[in-house]
Amino acid sequence: MTNNPQIVNILVVGVGGQGVMTASEVLCEAAILQGFDAKKTEMAGMSQRGGVVSSHVRFGPKIYSPEIARGEADVLVAFEAAEAMRWCHYLRPNGVAMVNRLRLEPPIVSLGLYPYPHHPVEDIRKNNVRVYDFDGTAIALELGDKRLVNTVMMGAISENLPFAPEVLKERIVERFRAKKPALAELNAQAFDRGRAAAC
Repeated sequence: MTNNPQIVNILVVGVGGQGVMTASEVLCEAAILQGFDAKKTEMAGMSQRGGVVSSHVRFGPKIYSPEIARGEADVLVAFEAAEAMRWCHYLRPNGVAMVNRLRLEPPIVSLGLYPYPHHPVEDIRKNNVRVYDFDGTAIALELGDKRLVNTVMMGAISENLPFAPEVLKERIVERFRAKKPALAELNAQAFDRGRAAAC
């Protein structure tokens, strides 16, 4: 459990090209608009080649470090199933794991350096955390663009934030409204579908 219950710790993980860093930026922007101090850090391992990507997001009255300690994440947002399992030890007891069921083998697996887990979501469920899993990539593809998966995942976690889901949705939509209104509507739909999938 975090030392300060007013601070929210969110760990966003996935592989390169899934929009992990964009999702963390939007979370920080929404938090700042609500008057929170917010900080994030990003780690990308060969992200342009499908390597793992993670981003720590923290917000609250005052944030001194962007790093989340192990066992203190309130929410784990995983764009890929094995990455969810790999990072689940960062969750606090009764924390929330929001998992896209997508299975992508990173280079360390294809090179034979690390085996892909047989049942990553089931393995996460063995921990003292709440797990919500769904096919976010399929939802994005149904809407016409797999890149919408990051908005789907943002919709999925929106009920686990200290501000209304509409705040996060509006921040996402606002990014597209002026220049690409068609994408603004698609992202609004993706957010709503993700929110519904996590119920």
